[in-house]
Amino acid sequence: MALDAVFRDHWGRVLATLIGIFGDIELAEDVAAEAFAIAAERWPRDGEPANPTGWLIATARNRAVDHLRRQKVLTEKTKLLARDLEAGRETLMDDDTVAFPDERLELIFTCCHPALALDAQVALTLRTLGGLSTDEIALAFLVPFDTMSKRLTRAKNKIRDAGIPFAVPPDHQLPDRLAAVLAVVYLIFNEGWGGGRVDLAAEAIRLGRALTDLMPDESEAVALLALMLLHDARRAARLAAGQVVPLDQQDRALWDKQQIDEGRALLQRAVARRRTGPYLIQAAIADLHLHQPRDWKQIAILYERLARQTRSPIVELNRAIAVAQISGPEAGLAILDRLDLEHYRYFHSTRADLLRRSGRLDEAHNAYQRALELAQTEPEQRFLQDRLAELTRRSSPNL
Repeated sequence: MALDAVFRDHWGRVLATLIGIFGDIELAEDVAAEAFAIAAERWPRDGEPANPTGWLIATARNRAVDHLRRQKVLTEKTKLLARDLEAGRETLMDDDTVAFPDERLELIFTCCHPALALDAQVALTLRTLGGLSTDEIALAFLVPFDTMSKRLTRAKNKIRDAGIPFAVPPDHQLPDRLAAVLAVVYLIFNEGWGGGRVDLAAEAIRLGRALTDLMPDESEAVALLALMLLHDARRAARLAAGQVVPLDQQDRALWDKQQIDEGRALLQRAVARRRTGPYLIQAAIADLHLHQPRDWKQIAILYERLARQTRSPIVELNRAIAVAQISGPEAGLAILDRLDLEHYRYFHSTRADLLRRSGRLDEAHNAYQRALELAQTEPEQRFLQDRLAELTRRSSPNL
């Protein structure tokens, strides 16, 4: 396995275990990076160990103890570690059978603690669990490196100074805290949906897989992974010649059938738990969108159920699209006119499309123009520009 793949696969677990040992994110990051650097030097020459995660953790742990000894900061944890090391330090490093606890779940809940701002939760999750560099995270969110570096530092300091526990929440807090974790992962996925930057969608799916591995009985975690896989399976067909391709016009041969099959299997696994949460409903809707022809009545029913659960205006926006397919564009517009989504670009593009279908071309032109002002990616901008040009031709056929 290539070293960069080893890094992506093992970074989160290595770092989480080290934070569990030392209780210090900065120290854990430093020694984890040193351990991976040593691996990059030794493994091509000596071969990858049978237990690469254990090797990396043991190497990093020993480096941390060296750092603490040199600094003369002998904490109680260091004393306990030193006792083990004196009994056979080199033997521990070379023993591929040594097992270390997987503390990624504790790290996920720490990164997504409600005491941290949402942007800090997202950045810290990508840094610690995903292994993205500060440069990569800054690029993904279009902010300067210094801004992202300060954001990460403030988040780590907040964890330390506020005494945020490195632990899975108690049972009575778990539902709300898990909902926050899932929301962060899905936010990361949606940020990557437009493409063209760091592949955040892939990172979110990686995080989703980790969550389902660590919490296999949580139906909403399983459903979120299913939802992301079903959406991401259409990635190769979403753009053509640098422009957004609507779902009905996509080349289905480009869809990732293996990913769709996996997403559907996960959806069935979540359904079997008999707990109908918002991610399960969204995954079911995503699956229905892949069928041809689409069952718009069932999609509208599911969106109505989701709207009751979430009270989200964006869910109502999507319900309006389904209703328009069943009862006509004016029925969809009646729903949209009740929503306060002035600064949401998809509200305006959806409204523009329904106005166009209703023959209200001047209003459609204004709505497309507003959507274009809010569009954030070049493919979206080109798509909206083409829609505007088409409207102009329809309004002035003799030009």
